[in-house]
Amino acid sequence: MCRILNVLLALLSRFLFAVHGVVTVWRVVAVKEEPLYWLLLTGVALLGVEMAVTLKCTRNAEWKWFSPMVFLYLSTVIPSIWFLELSLLQSKLPVNNSSGPGLHLLAHIPITAGIVELDPENWVAGLEQTMLIVLVLGRWLMPKGDMSRDQLSQLLMVYVGLGADILDIFDTFKEPEVKTNRVVVIIGLALFSWALMQFPLVLTQTQPPKDAPPSRSVDDLPCCAGAPSAFSTCCSSEVWSLLLTVGLQDGPFLLYRLYLMVQEQVLNQLMIFFTCKNILIVLLELYRIFVVQCEQPVGGSGLERCAASVLPCRTKKTRREEHGGEQNPHTETASSSGREEDQRGVQV
Repeated sequence: MCRILNVLLALLSRFLFAVHGVVTVWRVVAVKEEPLYWLLLTGVALLGVEMAVTLKCTRNAEWKWFSPMVFLYLSTVIPSIWFLELSLLQSKLPVNNSSGPGLHLLAHIPITAGIVELDPENWVAGLEQTMLIVLVLGRWLMPKGDMSRDQLSQLLMVYVGLGADILDIFDTFKEPEVKTNRVVVIIGLALFSWALMQFPLVLTQTQPPKDAPPSRSVDDLPCCAGAPSAFSTCCSSEVWSLLLTVGLQDGPFLLYRLYLMVQEQVLNQLMIFFTCKNILIVLLELYRIFVVQCEQPVGGSGLERCAASVLPCRTKKTRREEHGGEQNPHTETASSSGREEDQRGVQV
């Protein structure tokens, strides 16, 4: 039953990604009026192959640390948003809503008539916002794999926060000093694409499964309680997650906003607020990394720490063996004295 449910959830989440990807690419084709842009659907088309491989090669219908499904979806959506944003930059004229074949077809449908008549800027903003909503919903619907419900809820809340911060970068494109600056817009799109690379990663699984067998270490002895794994690295999963957030989003976004304030003279209340927020977030994340690292036990590599934790276990085992060996002579002496007394009684 669980297997069937995982297959249904996998189909539903990939269907959601495919629908949004098709709509985004359709908009690019309608704006560019070039059928060649349908090739952007390659990533979405590979979702079926990816689902078959995932269901066959994984136990819980989802990979542990990386989501190929999200990566394929982003490989379709990110280039499409680049084309749409650059089209807005190149021309301030409205898109010819009557020339594109796709727009012609949808214009006859009453429900979509109002959507087709939207101006290009609203179209792009709507696709960008719905992309982040689809990312959160898709991650919620897809099989949770080896994650617990607590870890899944934590990951979803992280996604919501990341999405809200990423969307803030598009507000800078509306500034008079930026909206016609091609270099600044391209840098902003590059930072947007760079920040979205956090979504295929799953870094909330910091605890091993409850039914996992005890880890083995030196001389095939099980580690004592609380001993780290022999393959543990210098940093925990939480530290890696914080480092990725600083390196992929908060750090680059802070430098980008500082550049706009200093070089492009973009000084307004909203820009100052988001810059101060970025500074505060980076400082808090660095402080959290420092705290987590200081709480870890001091030692060498994971194998050395596990060997050190195994040493008390081995010492206790040796003491028990020695103690048992010391008890054997006393037992033999008592049994021999008992036999001698029995022999004397028989002789008497």
